[in-house]
Amino acid sequence: MYIIAGLGNPGKEYEGTRHNVGFMVIDALSKKLGIEVSRLKFKSLMGEGHFKGEKVILLKPQTFMNLSGEALYDAVDFYKIPLENVIVVYDDKDLEVGKIRIRRKGSSGGHNGMNSIIYLLNSEDFPRVRIGIGKPEDGDLVRHVLGRFSEEEKKVIDEAVERAAEAVIDIMENGIEHAMSRFNG
Repeated sequence: MYIIAGLGNPGKEYEGTRHNVGFMVIDALSKKLGIEVSRLKFKSLMGEGHFKGEKVILLKPQTFMNLSGEALYDAVDFYKIPLENVIVVYDDKDLEVGKIRIRRKGSSGGHNGMNSIIYLLNSEDFPRVRIGIGKPEDGDLVRHVLGRFSEEEKKVIDEAVERAAEAVIDIMENGIEHAMSRFNG
């Protein structure tokens, strides 16, 4: 069984923002896996289905980014799932726009959603797929992460979202080492 959580902020005003690339990947996975993400459970929009005989839960936490751990903790606790089968997808300002980085575990890197998850799960030992959103040119991080991509960036991000969805599928199908060697560039 796998739980895949894409981080973002709920609400129309945040759709398409840099901070919501995790939600975008869940939407892509929803299409690829045929899992509708529409039920409210675990403080999230949730969908469940199967992939190659494994149960898969897709989550889009509705707690706002800084409290993402509340939603993920509730799901992990309910299903009693090992953390190596929890995959978190989120934006990373320290990667150039569209770059993907998969890791088996690690710190939050200053990402508030990840701080919340690590704190509530009491562990850094779970896979993550980060998607680069680049650094703010003017140094205003809040405006940057809550801002939208330029037309040029949007094309790169759309491709990155598809690649990140493929990376999550590869993790489930072939393991994290395989996905890291295939998608980390």
